[in-house]
Amino acid sequence: MGADAGNIMGSLLPLVVLFAIFYFLIIRPQQKQQEEHKTMLENLTKGDKVVTNGGIIVEITKVEETFFTVKNIDGTTMRVSKSFINSKWED
Repeated sequence: MGADAGNIMGSLLPLVVLFAIFYFLIIRPQQKQQEEHKTMLENLTKGDKVVTNGGIIVEITKVEETFFTVKNIDGTTMRVSKSFINSKWED
């Protein structure tokens, strides 16, 4: 029974190592990026310029709980869901 347990541990070790590599190279950086994006959304204020997922650069005119009211370059306003904000625009 001792030899079988050692054989099982030997066959599981590569899977454990593979999972550890997968975690540190893919899962952990993605979680960090999601946390940074969430923090960026929470810190946006009126007057900030942002880029939407569609690539449109707009200026925030009102911050709501789940939406931003934004102004386009031609002066039109629209409401955009916070989940559709890609990044803060830095000139």
